Amino acid sequence: QVQLLGSGGGSVQAGGSLRLSCAAGGRIFGVASMGWYRQGPGNQRDLVAEIKTSDSSTDYADSVKGRFTISTNSARNAATLQMNNLNPDDTAVYFCKGVIRDGTLTYSDYWTQGTQVTVSS
Repeated sequence: QVQLLGSGGGSVQAGGSLRLSCAAGGRIFGVASMGWYRQGPGNQRDLVAEIKTSDSSTDYADSVKGRFTISTNSARNAATLQMNNLNPDDTAVYFCKGVIRDGTLTYSDYWTQGTQVTVSS
């Protein structure tokens, strides 16, 4: 079975930094991409950042460009989101998503449980 585990998050004052991590394990046969989405109260879940493992290309929401950085490890089965210069608008529940090739030998989306990020002014 596939396991996708996330860690990090918490509370910080505006201008501070936090780091989120996400790792895939278990019976996996490849990871196509990993990324984070966030969801505020009453809002839909939106893309924050994503990285493709094939070429390490990245995609960021306009609101986080220049402040957030996503990266993967050498094994391409884990990712980190470094969040700098946080502001209250970044407050949300953050979810990691992995597009993972599992035992069916097809790629499927896997999600972690959400982690709260709270930025106070």
